[in-house]
Amino acid sequence: MAKREKIPIKSPREIERMRAACRTASEVLQELARRTEPGRTTGEIDSLAGELMRKRECKSAFLGYRGFSGQICISINEEVVHGIGGPRRIREGDIVKLDVGIVQDGFIGDNATTVPMGTIPVETKRLLAATEESLYRAIDRARAGLPLAELCGAVEGYVVPFGFTVVREFVGHGVGRRLHEEPQIPNYRPQGKTPILMPGMTLAIEPMVNAGTARVRILGDGWTVITEDRKPSSHFEHTVLVTEGEPEILTWRPREALPEQLGISPL
Repeated sequence: MAKREKIPIKSPREIERMRAACRTASEVLQELARRTEPGRTTGEIDSLAGELMRKRECKSAFLGYRGFSGQICISINEEVVHGIGGPRRIREGDIVKLDVGIVQDGFIGDNATTVPMGTIPVETKRLLAATEESLYRAIDRARAGLPLAELCGAVEGYVVPFGFTVVREFVGHGVGRRLHEEPQIPNYRPQGKTPILMPGMTLAIEPMVNAGTARVRILGDGWTVITEDRKPSSHFEHTVLVTEGEPEILTWRPREALPEQLGISPL
């Protein structure tokens, strides 16, 4: 059995470079979300993402990764993650997942959000709100001295009582000089012993939550992941720094909706 790599601990200088890359990734994601609207194709949004990156003198962390052909991942409705921009036209009532990763000064910023296109069903609003809240509950457990399992279990522990499920085949991850570093960060409590979190770890925490079954499959393009029952899926992500105290959200942006606004009571 292959031995896992150690979890990288960033130096103060590396953390500053991570902060800068993550600020840029957040700026690109927020501007892209504002400009994603019904009538545009996913290919047009992907091209826009490339323009926004060039404007900020950074490049996509995804383009060319294991053959991926998009600047970003853009996934609609039943598409969970890893959708590739193309001719599909965004419609009123869709939910659009935008996953933006950029490389700047040798470091990667990685973040994602789900954007509703106009009026969407109340239950889909609840899905989005619960997913985003589960992200922040997981972030709250990104604290030095806690086992990684505490962070992972926070996602599933929050969304399941509302009738939602978490995707198990795809997970969050460490991030830094490489897009995928150790540790893997599932959205459910893993069995067995997990690493103890330490200051200097940088983690891409990304709940992927489905309205129906947790089961997914990959389309013929080899990338796009969809829910097996074609019900909607939601995806939110932040890159987070473990510190001596409070977790630091490196890709900070304003929250979309508080759960209480949609009748989702804190557990």
